[in-house]
Amino acid sequence: MQNRTAYNSGGGPRHEDLEAQLTAELASVVSAARRRATRDGDHQVDTAHLLHGLLESDPCVRAAFDGGPQVARLLGYLVQRSIGYGLQWHGTVEDSGAVPVVNENAVPGWSPAAAAALDGALDRAHARYAASAHCLDLLAALVDDPESRAVEVLRRASVDIRRLAARLDGDRSGQE
Repeated sequence: MQNRTAYNSGGGPRHEDLEAQLTAELASVVSAARRRATRDGDHQVDTAHLLHGLLESDPCVRAAFDGGPQVARLLGYLVQRSIGYGLQWHGTVEDSGAVPVVNENAVPGWSPAAAAALDGALDRAHARYAASAHCLDLLAALVDDPESRAVEVLRRASVDIRRLAARLDGDRSGQE
């Protein structure tokens, strides 16, 4: 699968400006991801933190998956992050290779892949002429980076990534 997430490497809005363009629901997900990263002792919010927040917060995101058992399996993997699965990520920077890692353009407290996912969510919203990015926009942007931690969790939980991406692309027109 080719990465379709657009990464704004400097010429566009600052990260604070980007967050102002999120729906209240998505802003809540971002806050939850920050809290989870802090609680887990991680130095950066990564794509798995964002995925966890999306699954816990948004019923539309949960509905994008193949039922309750798949969502429960995903949440199980994500909860285990700090006690088992995911410990290999502790203290490391998420660098999926999908975005350039350049310190001058880095967003403090965010992995390059997580920052790119937020940019991608906003790009998706703009493509449908919406002013704000929704939770499904962020989920689609996360799925678009095949080397991200979020996609690694999805694969471990046996989520068909291509099918999910196709489903999310079909939902693009269904948002305001």
